[in-house]
Amino acid sequence: MLFMVACSKDNPEPTPTPPTPTINAPGKATLKSPANNQACEELNSAGQVSFSWEASSDTKRYDLTITNLNTQGVSNQNNITATSTAVSLAKGVPYSWNVTSRNDGSQSSTSTTWQFYLAGDGEVNYAPFPATVISPIPGNVIEPTNDLITLSWSGVDPDQEPLTYTIELDTIDGLQGIAVIENTADTSMQLSLEADTIYYWRIISSDGTNSSTSIVYSFKTAQ
Repeated sequence: MLFMVACSKDNPEPTPTPPTPTINAPGKATLKSPANNQACEELNSAGQVSFSWEASSDTKRYDLTITNLNTQGVSNQNNITATSTAVSLAKGVPYSWNVTSRNDGSQSSTSTTWQFYLAGDGEVNYAPFPATVISPIPGNVIEPTNDLITLSWSGVDPDQEPLTYTIELDTIDGLQGIAVIENTADTSMQLSLEADTIYYWRIISSDGTNSSTSIVYSFKTAQ
């Protein structure tokens, strides 16, 4: 009798999949210049504004975002591998800027936002920076407290002069010129407003010589 014996090779071990390397989120860059809330009068030899910041951890490149505070127009300088760059900007305009840190991962980190005023030729008094809303948070639905809605904001003047504010508010577009308070030194006020209504408002800041106007913000009152 003939017996057949089949020989089989041992099954090969599967090739292990290498672990995916962990990529830490980049740190936040620390801004250096232009200084915050200052009039920036000095341009470099090429007539540009020099921006610089400190290197952040786990970062390969940076994105610089510059915003014209008068028009809200945004200029982006992306994929910067150094910690400084220079940009040509229009004079006589307030700007804000921040830096976003990136690496090969999906996460990014954005610095604080600073603002500066690029003086015009022969300018001796600078307009205030456009005011920034603190509350209501733009776009939110607001529940009154004791039947009152609180509006609050902040303002800065490059010359460090005292500021007064005029608040315009309406239910159309914020551009109707309806002042609910004029020339106040306060940075908050309370209003009794209609429920379930969208309101638009803006802030006009004045240092007594020059003025600036914020963008229009909106909020809705609760039902």
